Amino acid sequence: MPIDVRNPGPEYLAFWRERHLCTLTTLRPNGSPHVVPVGVTYDPEAGLARVITNKNSTKVANVQAAGELGAQVAVCQVQGGYWATLEGRAVVRTEPDVIADAVRRYAERYERMPSPNPDRVLIEIALERALGRAPLPE
Repeated sequence: MPIDVRNPGPEYLAFWRERHLCTLTTLRPNGSPHVVPVGVTYDPEAGLARVITNKNSTKVANVQAAGELGAQVAVCQVQGGYWATLEGRAVVRTEPDVIADAVRRYAERYERMPSPNPDRVLIEIALERALGRAPLPE
């Protein structure tokens, strides 16, 4: 059953609101995958996923290498037999207000404020597809 990115259903959304380590998959310029652990926030109303990171990271370089239209990426989280993946086109954002909002969302989901980082940027993913199998509420 397809999952609507903007209206994913309560179980799927609840799973994305729990504290889980995620992965981000970007493609290197040679086409090979680069997979790294990240924190991700999911905003179905805006159709976005957000990853805060350092501007000098390989993941940022991979997204930027894709050009103006952005890079096809995927973020995923797993817990036991349950998983959720969001796919879309990523761009790097550097505006301070956009980064501050992403940091606030990260702090809310992960229940901790990230350390200050003057080199922080945002990988913003315009979502195109959602997949997964989320646990039913208890």
